[in-house]
Amino acid sequence: MATKLELTWYGKEERVAIEPRILIENKELSNIEHDVDTENMLIHGDNLLALKALGQKYAGKIKCIYIDPPYNTGVAFDHYDDNLEHSIWLSLMRERLILLRNLLSSDGLMFIQIDDNEQAYLTVLLDEIFNRNNRLNTICVKMSEPTGVKMAHAKKRMPKLKEYILVYKKENIKLNVVKIPKEKWDEEYKLVLSGISHEDINFIKEIMSEENVADIDIIKADELLKNISFISIEEAMKAENIIVNKNNKETFKFNNAYRIVRDVATTGGAKRIADEKRKINNNKAFLIKTPKNKVYLIKNGYNLDSEQPRIKLLFADDYLMQNPGDLWTDIFTTGLESEGCVEFKKGKKPEKLIQRCIEISTNPGDIVLDSFLGSGTTCAVAHKMNRKWIGIEMGDHAYTHAKVRIDKVIIGEDLSGISRSVNWQGGGGYRFYELAPTLIKEDDFGQEIINPEYNKEMLSAAVALHEGYQYAPDEECYWKQAKNNNSYLYVTTQHIKREHIERIKLEIKDGEFLLVVCKSFESNCIQGEKNIIVKKIPQSLLKNCEFNKDNYNLNIINPPLYEEEEDDE
Repeated sequence: MATKLELTWYGKEERVAIEPRILIENKELSNIEHDVDTENMLIHGDNLLALKALGQKYAGKIKCIYIDPPYNTGVAFDHYDDNLEHSIWLSLMRERLILLRNLLSSDGLMFIQIDDNEQAYLTVLLDEIFNRNNRLNTICVKMSEPTGVKMAHAKKRMPKLKEYILVYKKENIKLNVVKIPKEKWDEEYKLVLSGISHEDINFIKEIMSEENVADIDIIKADELLKNISFISIEEAMKAENIIVNKNNKETFKFNNAYRIVRDVATTGGAKRIADEKRKINNNKAFLIKTPKNKVYLIKNGYNLDSEQPRIKLLFADDYLMQNPGDLWTDIFTTGLESEGCVEFKKGKKPEKLIQRCIEISTNPGDIVLDSFLGSGTTCAVAHKMNRKWIGIEMGDHAYTHAKVRIDKVIIGEDLSGISRSVNWQGGGGYRFYELAPTLIKEDDFGQEIINPEYNKEMLSAAVALHEGYQYAPDEECYWKQAKNNNSYLYVTTQHIKREHIERIKLEIKDGEFLLVVCKSFESNCIQGEKNIIVKKIPQSLLKNCEFNKDNYNLNIINPPLYEEEEDDE
């Protein structure tokens, strides 16, 4: 019998039955002063429970997921057992990844950053959950400098300078192409052509592609071409405030305004600029300087002294910019202590790294999720990029780092990271949520009871989540507390009698169904009823999941180190 290729580990077949918890807004910690309609969510609580809580509302709606889970360092448990540790890490990661995949939209992307310790295991696990065909890339990110590694450690093994970002899709995706400046300006491009706009160039391209061109158009084109002049690369860079590396004059930092276009066309009839062009060697190419972008004017080996020199127009991205591909070495990942206006020593991801992931996978208005939020980098970056976001953090970092950081983004106080490059001025908001306590707990006599902390509304919302209903109380009909298509849910702590059901029967319409969940009911109250079902709580819920468990953490106590690695001795 054929078997599938998969990763196995101790306890893999044991699945976690996660309690669906409701989320309760902490209005004192929410920040909606500048946006009362905000959909952004900052959630404090165990991320496995929180992901389960999001499942009903956000299934298939998250466009980008970035997570940076704790790395399995090999020293997580007091009584260290390597096989056991890997097994627990994989089991708890699997539960999270399954929930995350359910949240991801059909055209969404998931980015998971990891180091060598679990990269291989995690890849096989993700192949199993997402399907191997949906593994898009394994990105290698430079995370350290060789100079930051102690020599004593380097004698024992090669320095660890990189990490991985595993990229998975769910179904069909279309990537946004991201380009970065080349480190060196190509030798042949020495002069800049200025004095003509992109719109003018398009006009010239259009009329020269027509067989019968009106005389007035030719005159206009010649007038435009007369305005062209040449300046040196150095003069152009000064005018554009482009920074030159003093140590290497061939290395430049270019603006990100270059258009990502690959349009090629020809123009002719440029007799009036032939004299100007004679100043340039025949094998050179020229950059057309325009207000919003830059395109190259490439001579294609034609004789410029002829009556109709022919010229190719190529956009500058094809020559000055390049796709970083799956090897990212251009982002500074050290020296980030003050980025985001919060300190998170050696564990903070750079905003530009998160920006690139979001740029590749989303557009403004899409939802970004990070369920290992840490210092809040992902949500801060998504906020500055005008994306909606959901961030989950189980530790006190939710209060001391993530909230503080995003509050400063909202008031425009955070000018670090990507703020200047995206011209961030402040604004927006978010709502702060806490996970509700467990719905069912044991009393002093060991009996399962409904948690006394739950009020009537909380109880109805929690049972709705358990039963797969959308909690939305009807203002006119008391027993329509939640809905699932044409089925309704009524939750009450009353003892249900036959006459209670009879009253509801007078109101329920043909084709409607009702689930009543109560503490107790008369045995005859639903005799002969086809469209009304009665269940008793908490007994009806006990089989669904495990209650009274608030912590599914990965038990990893050591954060990743980027700047240097400690000696093993």
